[in-house]
Amino acid sequence: MVAKKQDLTLFEELFAASPEIKYPKQGEVISGTIIKIEKKNILVNVNNQFTWLVVAKEVGNTIDLNDLQANQEIEIMVLGDSVERGLLILSLKRANQIKNLSNLTKYNESSEIITVRPTEANKWGLLVDIDGLKGFIPVSQLTPLHYPRVEWADPEKILAHLNWLVGVPFKVRVINVDEAGKKIIFSEKAAIEENRGEALKNLKEGDIVEGTVSGILSYGLFVTFEGLEGLVHVSEIDWGHVTDPSKFAKVWMKVKVKVIGLDSEKISLSIKRLKENPWDVLAKKFKLNDSITAPISRISKFGAFMDLEGGIQGLIHLSEISHGVVKDIRDHIKVGEEVTAKIINFEPEKKRIGLSLKALQEAPADMPKVEATTEVKEEEAKAE
Repeated sequence: MVAKKQDLTLFEELFAASPEIKYPKQGEVISGTIIKIEKKNILVNVNNQFTWLVVAKEVGNTIDLNDLQANQEIEIMVLGDSVERGLLILSLKRANQIKNLSNLTKYNESSEIITVRPTEANKWGLLVDIDGLKGFIPVSQLTPLHYPRVEWADPEKILAHLNWLVGVPFKVRVINVDEAGKKIIFSEKAAIEENRGEALKNLKEGDIVEGTVSGILSYGLFVTFEGLEGLVHVSEIDWGHVTDPSKFAKVWMKVKVKVIGLDSEKISLSIKRLKENPWDVLAKKFKLNDSITAPISRISKFGAFMDLEGGIQGLIHLSEISHGVVKDIRDHIKVGEEVTAKIINFEPEKKRIGLSLKALQEAPADMPKVEATTEVKEEEAKAE
């Protein structure tokens, strides 16, 4: 009997000395220690009194399980009981939501630059999921590098462009966040505002810069550099005639450009002016009455064009093909055929060169002279 009383006394003393059992409430954020990670589920020790579980779907998308390890302390939210598992269920994701919302509010107030990764896109912009908190980067808040430069603002092409940006890290500023976390807006433009202003202040006409092609439209190439964006007009892409800018560059391609115009924030750029004018090069090699050899690039109703150096197209007028009457130029020369012609008109400053095949041929003594008609002369002037 005495032994039983002693055992009871010892039990009462041990019970009195043991820590109070604290059963957290649903929705409460508590601390726990990781016991182990198994099949993307995390077993957590809470107060050395409970073994609780964070199921895979409650881990969140900002946590990499590879960064977690046994005995590491984490904060989790209590969700409730799991009758099937016989464990209490926790959420790492929801605990992080509270922490992240608090941090986003601070970032909004401090204008701190942070990095986010879009998880989805729609035609209005990019969506960001931070452990269940939904943020948004509107199209209007993208920098020139990422802004969708699309012909006729085609919504399908805009969406295709934005889908390419899903998963790409973006440096942004928080420009709006409400207490409930229902409206979180990020701005990529705001993140580069100071650098952009400094770059624009230091930029001057004649500067040569390296940039990235951010858009290709029928009238030219958009190029971004240091947060700025300029246009290489179709006439400034190449010294030759450009009908399709996409043949000269691709989006995201690195290019060197020369600044040829500054009007407030409107920046005009040139690619062709980084290369020597092919008309100047041609003038150094040839002069009036010289012979020149090159392939025929195309044939029209009023003449044939020779593909000269640097993309220059030299015209052999219909009247200069042969001493005889020419009904069909293709009876005399073919596209791709290499021919030799005499330079009969050369005005590099006006970008004009006239060529002749018949001038290198001996004319029959009784052959009448063939003159170009007024209509053909007008077509020749347009070609030049």
